[in-house]
Amino acid sequence: MNISNSSKLDQAIERFDAFNGADPNLEVADGMTYAKELLYAQRMTAMLNRYTANASEALQLAARCQHIGRWKTPRTDYPMTKAGYHQWRNALKTFHADTARSILKELEYDTSLIERVCVLVKKELLSTDREAQTLEDVIVLVFLEHYLEQFVATHSDYEESKFIDILVKSLRKTSKEARQFILTMTTLPTALAPMVKKLVTEHF
Repeated sequence: MNISNSSKLDQAIERFDAFNGADPNLEVADGMTYAKELLYAQRMTAMLNRYTANASEALQLAARCQHIGRWKTPRTDYPMTKAGYHQWRNALKTFHADTARSILKELEYDTSLIERVCVLVKKELLSTDREAQTLEDVIVLVFLEHYLEQFVATHSDYEESKFIDILVKSLRKTSKEARQFILTMTTLPTALAPMVKKLVTEHF
């Protein structure tokens, strides 16, 4: 059975969303309750569309499945150490890529495109690949708009200097274009926007 590219993309997104819709962790946004990773995936696509025009099919797919099935690989399965954290992150990348690969194979995507999506999801060419950088930009932009406020509230015991260090490290992952986007196009949490924008202008 041959499936057109546009139909394949729609079906892949539907499959990714169905998978993420099984997330038992829930999050409320705009008065509605969502499966946590489904909401994240939708936010990734929305931000990608705001941030860049004409994203390739591989980039659209990678953005949508960036966290696919994340709840299946919990942090608690790994030692609560720095080394354990990195083991967990690497395991997540492999799991996300393998899950996406399985779904895309079922839809008869070309092997080359499937592997391209997996490379982007695993961030294997981040330092040299423009699309990999774009995906990283979108990840950080989504964090700043939708998750920074919650992160700050969850870690209320952190000193301000630690938050600044975390933010600078996140911003360092972004491109010049993304940092300009932060200053002009993002909707940052009201209480945190001045600090974020100050860090962008003073550190980069």
